Amino acid sequence: MAFGIKRSDLQQWKEKINQGEIAFLTHYWIDDRFPGCTTVTKVGCGDLDKLIAWGKEHGLQAEWIHNRKDGYPHFDLLGNKQKVILEKEGLFEHIWDKKKSV
Repeated sequence: MAFGIKRSDLQQWKEKINQGEIAFLTHYWIDDRFPGCTTVTKVGCGDLDKLIAWGKEHGLQAEWIHNRKDGYPHFDLLGNKQKVILEKEGLFEHIWDKKKSV
């Protein structure tokens, strides 16, 4: 279940994806399959080759891309991998206090 996301943030994420940019969207998220994880970062790009290359740089496999009919292919980042990648990308505003997230 996703929550704590603004419509404008989602729209900006989609626009960047449509422009072929690597786009990041972090929001609260709870799923019993991933205990202890309270946020997810969706990293998307409309240029699938670019997204695959970006993922490879971060040790992510192309098979992990969510490529649904909605036209917004993306990786879901969770837990420690999420934090490590966000730090490497310099996206510290996407990393929330331990009390609020993973």
